[in-house]
Amino acid sequence: MDIEGRKGAARRARAGLWARRIAPLVFAAAAGAGHAATPVKMALTFDDLPTHSALPPGVSRIDVAGRLLAAFHDAGTGPVYGFINGVGEEREPDSVGVLSLWRAAGHPLANHTWSHMNLNTNSLADWEADLVRDEPLLEKHMAGQDWRWLRYPFLSEGETPDKRVAAREALKARGYRIASVTMSFGDYAWNEPYARCMTKGDAAAVAVLEASYLKAAKDSLDYSRGLSAALYGRDIPYVLLMHAGAFDARMAPRLLKLYRDNGVTFVSLEEAERDKFYAPDFKTQATSAPTTLEEAMKAKGLAVPKLDLPFADLDKMCR
Repeated sequence: MDIEGRKGAARRARAGLWARRIAPLVFAAAAGAGHAATPVKMALTFDDLPTHSALPPGVSRIDVAGRLLAAFHDAGTGPVYGFINGVGEEREPDSVGVLSLWRAAGHPLANHTWSHMNLNTNSLADWEADLVRDEPLLEKHMAGQDWRWLRYPFLSEGETPDKRVAAREALKARGYRIASVTMSFGDYAWNEPYARCMTKGDAAAVAVLEASYLKAAKDSLDYSRGLSAALYGRDIPYVLLMHAGAFDARMAPRLLKLYRDNGVTFVSLEEAERDKFYAPDFKTQATSAPTTLEEAMKAKGLAVPKLDLPFADLDKMCR
């Protein structure tokens, strides 16, 4: 083997050592103690306005929105984007007023498509029509303000490279930017069990839900921070995906306190996405650049640690 060949082999060996041995140690250290003392930026985003998941007895969509907004105010979060599915107002007329309440509190709205349509299982033409159908409602509530952010339903960006690029070209033509997700703990999974447990009056079960929700949020925070540390040796500003559900509203004050206690400063979506990590969110051409931390780990040949979330246990609650 010539000199260049030996150098190349050495580089590959070092990369393999990093993937197998060093990166897991960096991740473990980053995910351990000490995060609370280290400041980190986070943009809050809430999907599925105005109607997400089941409601417990005596709780309205207006109640849910009001509790979320009060928690934002008390925590000093600044602007929180709510991504809307306009069909909610048709299906639940009592939800009319949620979007106006959100705007009156000073928080922006953006597009999540009209019916929460999955791009991977529908034609691009149908999906784009569903996107456009949401726009009059956004124009009504966001007149003169920036609402041209898109959160893909199910985070599905197209099942083929060609469709992914075509969708991005369609979005670019309409002036959209993509709102990526770099932190999530599957909060949506707690809302239906909560409604069931409240219907049964099972206070002990609700207490279990509360504890598991906060644990999942903390585990997810450590997980994303660990990935970012392993990849870049720093915290990127994270974009947290949440949902406007009844249990989310109940837990919002405690959740936001948990984040603050762990060094989180809340910033706008616009500020978070100025970080170079999010550059692919503004591209239309085909790119291999990752849009999630997990994809970035795989691109570097690093093993992606597992984040254990209690979805199976939640599904059994209060049946």
